[in-house]
Amino acid sequence: MASASLGEELSCSICLILYTEPVTLTCGHSFCRDCIVTVLETQKASGKVYSCPECRKEYPDHPLLEKNRKLSNIVHNFTAMQQEKPEVRCTFCVDAPVPAVKTCQHCETTMCDKHLAAHNETVDHVLVEPTSSLISKKCSIHKKLLEYYCSEDSTCLCASCCLVGTHKGHQVELLEEASEKKKEELKHTLKKMAPKRGINEERIQSLQDHQRKAQEKAADEKKRVAALFEDFRRQLEVHEMKVLNEITRQEEQISQSVSDCIQHLETQGGELSRKMARIEKMCDMTDPIAVLQDPESDTADQDMEEPSVPDLDDFLILIELKKSISELITQMKSKVDSSMPKKTHLLLDVDTAHDYLDLSDDLRTASTSETSHCRPHSLKRFITFPQVLSTESFSSGRHYWEVEVWDDGDWEVGVSYPSIEREGKVSSIGDNNKSWGFCRDNDKLFAYHNYSEVSSLNSQSPCRRLGIYLDYEAGRLSFYQLEDSFSHLHTFTATFTEPLHAAFYVSYESWVKILP
Repeated sequence: MASASLGEELSCSICLILYTEPVTLTCGHSFCRDCIVTVLETQKASGKVYSCPECRKEYPDHPLLEKNRKLSNIVHNFTAMQQEKPEVRCTFCVDAPVPAVKTCQHCETTMCDKHLAAHNETVDHVLVEPTSSLISKKCSIHKKLLEYYCSEDSTCLCASCCLVGTHKGHQVELLEEASEKKKEELKHTLKKMAPKRGINEERIQSLQDHQRKAQEKAADEKKRVAALFEDFRRQLEVHEMKVLNEITRQEEQISQSVSDCIQHLETQGGELSRKMARIEKMCDMTDPIAVLQDPESDTADQDMEEPSVPDLDDFLILIELKKSISELITQMKSKVDSSMPKKTHLLLDVDTAHDYLDLSDDLRTASTSETSHCRPHSLKRFITFPQVLSTESFSSGRHYWEVEVWDDGDWEVGVSYPSIEREGKVSSIGDNNKSWGFCRDNDKLFAYHNYSEVSSLNSQSPCRRLGIYLDYEAGRLSFYQLEDSFSHLHTFTATFTEPLHAAFYVSYESWVKILP
């Protein structure tokens, strides 16, 4: 009954059988990985919100599925316990089958408790766990019991193997002694492996924590970007209404003007009809004096005034449209720029510059020189490599700067603690634990830190401009290629413990320039 109850507790509530690769949601409920993945995909396809099949807790994004190792081990052990072992019966109990408790290798018999007691009183043989077959316990050549172990050939031997054949003269020992030695070695190995397993589990946990934090950060970023674009859409509607209102205003103005013109023409038409009737009447008069002295006869043939009707001013509409788009872009850019770190303006520190480095007057460009500048001695000056640091340092906040590099020479840009060595191989940017560098070397791009290459990549286009982004508190240093498009090159993650200076290395006939 206890076994059945435990089996129910170790069963997935979706497939109703023992867990297979169990995973746990943040609400605490566990399922088979395939089962919960199928449920979540079905919820996504139907447009429903992600939710736990048991407690119905909702998740705004695809929930994190963490492997439940303890539960997996419990299921594995429970399954192993449930597997029935083939029953080995006592050789001597022929009337009624009785389970055996031990097997005697010498007598080649299996015995129950009763016959084992009688056996032990007469002989002192080697006893093992009950088995129905002793083939694995015998020598395949001499068909005798294996009693010895040859450490030279790592194989089990019978007595005959030790006297004749290929193992003659080898150093051998009893199986029990060899087994105990092997167990001691295994225990020693276990002791050494245990910390590694702990470290491995810590790394897995760290990666899972990193994954969870990345998902949480991504969710926050999605909300922020969605809110930003929702604001853009509202602003777009406002500017759209401004342009449409201008078109409507012109339309109403034209309509009113046309109505006024029609009314004016109708008035002119009425006056014209009256005059025509008067003239027709005069034409029928017989009195010449009356015709000649009629006061309206002189104005009968005056030209009619042609009304002026305005047209739709499409150019003014375009001007208004352009103005609205410009205002919208300015507003959008302002909101995005407010979230970005301000561009940092750097200058090169002459006191750190190698003697064979030329620095421009504005202290933004460094290039190699064929002659020494014989600069005054300074404890901050680089001696071995043509390198230079920035005068500015960063011990907090987010910072961004851009550099231009010579695409046909070798260079390195990055950051460094002020405590970096100034002389010897360890003073090279990236060849120590106090600096992080991204460089071009023999047409390839590399990232270096702490004496070793962190990553390498082949750029699809010449690398002429780079953007460097530093988030001190977050321990992030990223490099970006600023060519036809903005592309990510490499990101270092670290815990910074000192102020950081921008660092530059320039090889022969090469240069780097800090962009304003």
